[in-house]
Amino acid sequence: MLVIALCLTQLSTLFAQTMDKMQWFNEPKKWEIKNNSLTMHVTPQSDYWRISHYGFTVDDAPFLYSNYGGEFEAKVKLTGDYKARFDQTGLMLRIDAENYIKAGIEFVDGKFNLSTVVTHKTSDWSVITLEKPVPFVWIKAVRRLDAVEIFYSFDDKEYTMMRNAWFQDNTPVMVGVMAASPDGNGFSAKFENFSVNHLPDQRRQKWLKENK
Repeated sequence: MLVIALCLTQLSTLFAQTMDKMQWFNEPKKWEIKNNSLTMHVTPQSDYWRISHYGFTVDDAPFLYSNYGGEFEAKVKLTGDYKARFDQTGLMLRIDAENYIKAGIEFVDGKFNLSTVVTHKTSDWSVITLEKPVPFVWIKAVRRLDAVEIFYSFDDKEYTMMRNAWFQDNTPVMVGVMAASPDGNGFSAKFENFSVNHLPDQRRQKWLKENK
């Protein structure tokens, strides 16, 4: 049993995403990757948003990512020393500057909110206000066909859906972690246990089943 456990641990390490091999978009001035966890000081006055409601477009917050095609499940553990209105950490899926999803925790008027922004040329914003602050949260995104399901968890065991959104299928996507401080001077953020797991393509699975 010990040998099996060791082999499983080695396999888990082998197939885990290595954060120091990921790429930066809008690299922050201060960041560190240690034990496959990322800490950063979030760039002040930075965000991702397009046009709607506010009338401006910004695309300048830190985003560490890798490229993936097809269907997958991505998740990460988020921790932040949130200070100013709209301080946020999250998981991000991005096709380009006009098409992306960011989901995580956003600090608004002194309260923690589970937040999702879906952008297709213009951005929308949905929130679930938490009754009290939480030390961390897990966010999971499942990309299937032409949609992405977003889930949250406080223990990485029980997940609750917070959003289902259209997302172009059969298109490569940048998947990773982001943080923003639109109104503030930045804050300390931490991202742990980031992973992306491939899921078999549902259309292909159906074809294979029908053409045995």
